[in-house]
Amino acid sequence: MSLPANHAPIPELFVAPDAARARRLEAAALPSWDLSARQICDLELLMNGGFFPLRGFLGRADYESVVRDMRLADGTLWPIPVTLDVSEVFAARIETGQDIALRDPEGVILAILHVTDKWTPDKAREATLVFGADDVTHPAVAYLHRTAGPIYLGGTVTGLQPPTHYDFRARRDSPNDLRAHFRKLGWRRVIAFQTRNPLHRAHQELTFRAAREAQANLLIHPVVGMTKPGDVDHFTRVRCYEAVLDQYPAATTHLSLLNLAMRMAGPREALWHGIIRRNHGCTHMIIGRDHAGPGKNAQGVDFYGPYDAQELFRAHEAEIGIEMVDFRQMVYVQERAQYEPRDEVEPGATILDISGTELRRRLREGIEIPEWFSFPSVVAELRRTSPPRSKQGFTVFFTGLSGSGKSTIANALMVRLMEMGGRPVTLLDGDVVRKHLSSELGFSKEHRHINIRRIGYVASEITKNGGIAICAPIAPYGATRRQVREMIEEFGAFLEVHIATSLEECERRDRKGLYKLAREGKIKEFTGISDPYEAPETPELRIDTEGQEVDACAQQVLLKLESMGLIRA
Repeated sequence: MSLPANHAPIPELFVAPDAARARRLEAAALPSWDLSARQICDLELLMNGGFFPLRGFLGRADYESVVRDMRLADGTLWPIPVTLDVSEVFAARIETGQDIALRDPEGVILAILHVTDKWTPDKAREATLVFGADDVTHPAVAYLHRTAGPIYLGGTVTGLQPPTHYDFRARRDSPNDLRAHFRKLGWRRVIAFQTRNPLHRAHQELTFRAAREAQANLLIHPVVGMTKPGDVDHFTRVRCYEAVLDQYPAATTHLSLLNLAMRMAGPREALWHGIIRRNHGCTHMIIGRDHAGPGKNAQGVDFYGPYDAQELFRAHEAEIGIEMVDFRQMVYVQERAQYEPRDEVEPGATILDISGTELRRRLREGIEIPEWFSFPSVVAELRRTSPPRSKQGFTVFFTGLSGSGKSTIANALMVRLMEMGGRPVTLLDGDVVRKHLSSELGFSKEHRHINIRRIGYVASEITKNGGIAICAPIAPYGATRRQVREMIEEFGAFLEVHIATSLEECERRDRKGLYKLAREGKIKEFTGISDPYEAPETPELRIDTEGQEVDACAQQVLLKLESMGLIRA
């Protein structure tokens, strides 16, 4: 399919409003799939032309070709598989040739998918070829194996309505919105700056220089869909962008938000970003050092080389239809009190820099962040959502066998933290949660998993809102505990405490007689007897309560919290 001129309208997948109303009535009777957050991001860019020339979620032939060769089956360059993953239960109800309704979390039908393909992908192969390794330290590989459904559906999409965004509506532009904006202003050359981080002074200098060298207008085009776990939330980032927008010339700069679910796929992702920005009407794009890299792998080595993305982009820029502008590392030269390209600074000059790790430490500990590094308005926004660690919410998650002492220590810890004051403290004890949140659940592996995830969700909400959650379930399965950790660490610190009291000691303490009943076979699926307990391999703290007083155990937790900067003695 031929590409439209830079500012000509790009094809969308939406039907006309009257047709959409009729199709929604028809779709109400169809089998429906509730889209995940990532799938909603993908669907929006499919429907509005951001993923042109795709006409829907990839079918099997296109998927295999993209994974293997970075091209659709017809040879068109496309580096990232865009697939609809579903559960086995749902897939069993669906046949090829069938239509299904695609709904948002509130049940609104956004689109209809005409299913042309259904298959079980080789996820290990996908991870190796697309992301470079089948290594779950890569966030997209972890998503593949731990979150994505096991079955893929492919087919064409009929768009009925875009997802509703209640935040920053004036900043959200479709590809055709931007193309019309550029056309109206007479912008023939537009350089895109991709970012998922707040803008500091070095970024401002970089974008100024890049736009000047390319003789182009600047589109600041940050991703506000899904980025890397641990990134600054998009609400904070957008406030930071708006805070520095007056540092740019209004006549040649535009800020627009991109609802993209990043894969952190490095070189392949750089090509993908280029295609997406071309669809939005850009002619140039800044590609950075280790563009869209996720960091280090399980061996402590970066997943991608520092210039792999630039080299791959350069090899394909003519085919993409967008010109690459190298990201030049900008450093602050103390003697001249200004930013300059690193490769132009003479030996012996004093270079000042603050790494991302150092910035987070300064925010966490309330240390000054100098104006040469960032704008005061940006720092103020970051401090609003990243207060010193001693004022942030956190979760203490006790795990161990029944009778190990979890609840007793958790209660003692709760009282000590309440005595210190400053933040609300909530105890989510296993038995109490079973009574109030999970009374309908049994003790099968599936039900235990659901119960612990419920505890994790409540704890994550408490943590997000600046409180302290203390959890004390048995939580026997490592995979479930890992999911809870990921939920909570999105908002604050997570301290896993393994109460490592031996099975023999737990049986000796058995006041309720549960172990005896389990040994007699009268209680089924009892942890430690007829059901396994997977001990944590690397908890933040491990305590054996045998021979120790409760206060001493609680004090160990407090000392650990103090060493993590979460409380002050």
